[in-house]
Amino acid sequence: MASLRDIKTRINSTKKTRQITKAMEMVSAAKLNRSQEKARSFLPYTEKIRDVVASIASGNSDVNHPMLQERPVKKTGYIVITSDRGLAGAYNSSIIRGVLNTIAERHNSPDEYGIIAIGKIGRDLLKRRNLPIIQEITGLGDQPEFNDIKNLARTTVEMFSDEIFDELYIWYNHFVSPITQDVTEQKVLPLTDISSGNAKTSYEYEPSEEAILEHLLPQYAESLIYGALLDAKASEFGARMTAMSAATDNASALIDSLTLVYNRARQAAITQEITEIVGGAAALE
Repeated sequence: MASLRDIKTRINSTKKTRQITKAMEMVSAAKLNRSQEKARSFLPYTEKIRDVVASIASGNSDVNHPMLQERPVKKTGYIVITSDRGLAGAYNSSIIRGVLNTIAERHNSPDEYGIIAIGKIGRDLLKRRNLPIIQEITGLGDQPEFNDIKNLARTTVEMFSDEIFDELYIWYNHFVSPITQDVTEQKVLPLTDISSGNAKTSYEYEPSEEAILEHLLPQYAESLIYGALLDAKASEFGARMTAMSAATDNASALIDSLTLVYNRARQAAITQEITEIVGGAAALE
């Protein structure tokens, strides 16, 4: 059985751990609020581009752009968004598991797909499995700006235009609530469902509808990537806040359990000392 000193030391160390996890929980909660606000503020931009593109695509049957058309799939691109740090529960492992299962189901050879990794955790895990990582970016801030991933988003979209990829998907955790994040696969290219909605606004285009599409479609695809990143960041902070809350609760439960063991051991030691004193006094009589 551990000594009283050992138990006391463990209680003190667990209390320090609880202070750390509680502080991390509060920090993640503050970052979550900022991430949610940033994701919400970016959404109208993406919706407006989609509205304009849908208006052109639905109102002109002569529109013919490679990003709007399916073609035989020879190679698929996967953008995988994970975090740069752990301590976020199953946030990263659920994404990696989903990607690996999907790749195993759809592809027979590494030549049939390529991966664009955003986040150190996912990049390292995928590299250890020798999966083909074509592009990567790590070290993004807690509130990333579009300029932080502009080059990656642009070159990824260009890979589709250059027919390096014939379709492009993005994998990320969609934020539902601080305790719920849904692993999501979103098709980025080709934009086959862009005209599925009914455009509510009539536009006049200058110089032409084709020129507008040529400019807007890459921007729209890039905005989908950035929007998914903002959504994933909110999910990351929600997952970390929940994980740190659970860690804090577990630390409190462990402290209560250790305190009970400590008090029992201390009571037993006191009882033993009293017994020895009484026994010694009786022996002297």
